[in-house]
Amino acid sequence: MNNNIILIITISLIIIFSPFIARFLRLPTTPIEIILGSLLGYVGFLHDERLFDLVAEFGFLYLMFIAGTEINLKNVLQTPATIMKKALLYLVLLYSFSIAFSMQFDLGKIFMVLLPLISVGLVASLVKEYGKTPWLTLSMTVGGIGEVSSIVILTISSAALKSGFGLGLFQTIMALLAFILFMFLLFRSMQLIFWWFPKVALALMPHEDNKEQDIRLSMGIFFLLVGAMLFLHLELAFGAFLAGIFIPTFFEHKHELPEKLASFGFGFLIPIFFIHIGSSFDLDALLIKGLVKEALTITLVMTFMRIFASLVFIKELGLRDTILLGLSHSMPLTLLIAMATLAHAANSIDKFHYYAFILAALFQVISVMIVIKIINIYKIKKEQRSM
Repeated sequence: MNNNIILIITISLIIIFSPFIARFLRLPTTPIEIILGSLLGYVGFLHDERLFDLVAEFGFLYLMFIAGTEINLKNVLQTPATIMKKALLYLVLLYSFSIAFSMQFDLGKIFMVLLPLISVGLVASLVKEYGKTPWLTLSMTVGGIGEVSSIVILTISSAALKSGFGLGLFQTIMALLAFILFMFLLFRSMQLIFWWFPKVALALMPHEDNKEQDIRLSMGIFFLLVGAMLFLHLELAFGAFLAGIFIPTFFEHKHELPEKLASFGFGFLIPIFFIHIGSSFDLDALLIKGLVKEALTITLVMTFMRIFASLVFIKELGLRDTILLGLSHSMPLTLLIAMATLAHAANSIDKFHYYAFILAALFQVISVMIVIKIINIYKIKKEQRSM
């Protein structure tokens, strides 16, 4: 049988059966897709193919787009000043700890960027499971700010890895600043237009929509901003993320739209990205001396530094919910894998540490999800006893 036919059938079967296996094991679907991709890639059912690589990259960009749809910029800007200050302090503590740890153990500059990464992609899955609790609401707000910071740093780091710390990096930073300023002005202009002419939003995305105009406009915004990133030679993920922010910020009347977009992504494109990541992980690497230990060390360091930094919110949430907030940010799966892949491609980390970060990303998701579940079960039982 043709290798490409086997590849297509294998990807299809993983997409179909991953949710059933995840439900049986009581784990998120994402790590299951990565593990199955790794296992089936190891035995030869998955292989390098240009179209597979292309769809996987598009899946990653779509995932960043979906992550953006979780953030309503108006709500973020209305966050109380005290929370905003604490959110910034939280990020400063994360990066300070990362810099100190990397220098202490002579790990290299790229570790300073990798260890504090924050992504709200899996926080959104926690909201679906546990509802909009105070700690998850705050986690989304702080995580959104953290993810924007992480993607900006990802963009600058990507440029530094490709062109070095010279004129190329300076041009990238200038282009990034110019683009951020342009986007700020565009956001403000649209805010004023939609405030003065509220029917514009309804005309662009009507309630009665039999032509899927909302999907078309969303995809148009997505491709326009990704195209802008290509033109400016900036990180494509940044454009995809900003495109996602447009949807809930300016089209609040389309409450179901982010879910529609997410359903398509998580049902098709995004699983292919995670399967591709799994297929790129060589299972023989598990036999490399010290790899599992290194991955566990990275997992523990990234988790405890977030729990420690999250203590700035103890007054608002209490100790238990503060720990839950810190844990919820300890799963930057997509950004960690993306940044580790970029760093490895630029020879900033060796194969050993690349595999260690991929493995740590999996350890984080599985262990953190389990710990959060245990804490919530204990919390519910305690509340029941006090009633």
